Amino acid sequence: MQQQKTVFEKMTAATSATQLCINMVEQQIRPWDVLDDRILGLYYDLPRAGFVPADLRELAYSDTQLPIGEGQTMLEPKLEARLLQELAPAADESILHIGTGTGYFAALLGRLAGRVTSVEIRPALAAQAAANLAESVVANVKVVTGDGFGELAATGPFAGVVLTGSTPVLPVELLDRYAPGGRMVALVGAAPVATLQRVQRVGSQLNVQGCVESWAQPLDNAPHRSEFRF
Repeated sequence: MQQQKTVFEKMTAATSATQLCINMVEQQIRPWDVLDDRILGLYYDLPRAGFVPADLRELAYSDTQLPIGEGQTMLEPKLEARLLQELAPAADESILHIGTGTGYFAALLGRLAGRVTSVEIRPALAAQAAANLAESVVANVKVVTGDGFGELAATGPFAGVVLTGSTPVLPVELLDRYAPGGRMVALVGAAPVATLQRVQRVGSQLNVQGCVESWAQPLDNAPHRSEFRF
């Protein structure tokens, strides 16, 4: 009898999680103009709860940023999805991701791109992210512990660069260093609001498109205006 109850409870929990995921996609992500079926499908195929701290899993599908330790937060689903849509990674591309966190965004990237190098400056978070990725069997994502704005011992070039944290100014040097001719997606600005920007270098010119306004914690060592040079 106890075994039947346990099976029933598991089925109920699975049904509840599925409904929460449906609500997240339909009520949070789609209204943010994320209409790419590849991206929407990821949220059903790759459960978000597995990358959320255990004590916060009941909030995994909520429209909010979640604390993940080390003073850092996990982006809300709609912002994750919009970053992915603006980057539009292809299956044959290598992508550089800065700000690994729990590894969930890197895992989503891994389902879309050919190879992902994800950089996390905090060793404890990097280790946890690597463990989460291994448990979810995401094999094409490499987690690197280090400063994403420094010189990386990473194999490039990359077709695209994406930041899952804000930066006061656009770090064009990353585009030039790692993705010449490629593209970058980043939240650019200072508290309380930043603009999600999609940037591509075309010859000697930068094509910068502002998408939506949002906010995320600043990335460590992101460039400031006084340090920035074209």
